Amino acid sequence: MKKESKQSKLIDSKELILALEDLEKEKGIKKDYMLESIETALVTAYKRNYDSTSDNVKVTMNAETGEVHVFAEKTVVESVEDDKIEINLADAKKINKKLAVGDVAQLEIIPRDFGRIAAQTAKQVIIQKIREASRNVLFDEFSEKKGEIVSGLIQKADGGIVVVDLGKLEGVMPLKEQISTENYKVNDKIRAYIVNVERGIKGAPQVIISRSNADFVRKLFELEIPEIYEGVIEIKSVSRDAGSRSKVAVYSQNENIDPVGSCVGQKGIRIQNIINELNGEKIDVIEWNADPSIYISAALLPAQVLAVDINEEEKFAQVIVPDDQLSLAIGKSGQNVRLAAKLTNWKIDIKSESQFRKMIEERNNEEAEEDIAEAEDVEEVEETEVAEETETTEE
Repeated sequence: MKKESKQSKLIDSKELILALEDLEKEKGIKKDYMLESIETALVTAYKRNYDSTSDNVKVTMNAETGEVHVFAEKTVVESVEDDKIEINLADAKKINKKLAVGDVAQLEIIPRDFGRIAAQTAKQVIIQKIREASRNVLFDEFSEKKGEIVSGLIQKADGGIVVVDLGKLEGVMPLKEQISTENYKVNDKIRAYIVNVERGIKGAPQVIISRSNADFVRKLFELEIPEIYEGVIEIKSVSRDAGSRSKVAVYSQNENIDPVGSCVGQKGIRIQNIINELNGEKIDVIEWNADPSIYISAALLPAQVLAVDINEEEKFAQVIVPDDQLSLAIGKSGQNVRLAAKLTNWKIDIKSESQFRKMIEERNNEEAEEDIAEAEDVEEVEETEVAEETETTEE
């Protein structure tokens, strides 16, 4: 009985209210919201513990004292047909003299042992809401870090997803966000780019991280190159074949600044730090230019370009390179030209100098043949006209 009394006191005293007020201050969970949640949970607890299926049960908690009251709500009628949901007018008047037929009367129920159930239910609701609030705080915190680089220790790496301990949360790196040439091992320290923050199972935040995303390279440049972080140099575009090669187009409005040189650094030390982070991935840093011909030529580095013929309307570029530069311009499996096209957002067709000359010769020959054919057609027409005039004269 003492135990029952103690637990009843817990739910019937101000201790719970004070706890809810502290939660509101520390966790930002509104007191009214918590009270409403506890009342809803208490209705469910009452029905479960007292075999009640009626929907007319109401539980209220006093916002000042924490006292819990359970009511059965019944409609006031002249003649009762179902005493579970109805009450006659005379009995209703005993509860409240102002009640009339059609009103709803509240009859307080005092269930045996409900103090213990109420205390236990309130505790469970509070724990649940604290957990939800903590999840929301973490979700908001990591949502603000979306697009940033984070560090952590690998917890799981079994050939599928890689799970990384980020401190307060775990980061998940799906297979498509991994670099195929990298080998991930448990307890290895790793840096990755936050692609997204999602709601996982039961609302828990899930951080999706990547090492293959092109923006991972962009953020590494921002961290390593002070001029980029400060906005003096701008990254215009990044294209990437993760684990193999990246192309980065940079630009500065300040004519006194060499954007490419600043990114590469003295003796290549700045760019080397980024390459090391990417485990040897090659990086071409090129200068962006508003002139598409110059920009496309730079994008095809390390190949040399002789000429670029552009079609602005179709965003198509015909590029001519020396014969010995053709394979370099195209790259292994077309990688160089593919990255250049993605970097510049132009369709690029590459021809060697000899291929271009041959193409011009063939085009000239075709045009010459067309001219000869047209001339022959003209002669035939003229001969026909002369013959017709002769026949007319003889007649």
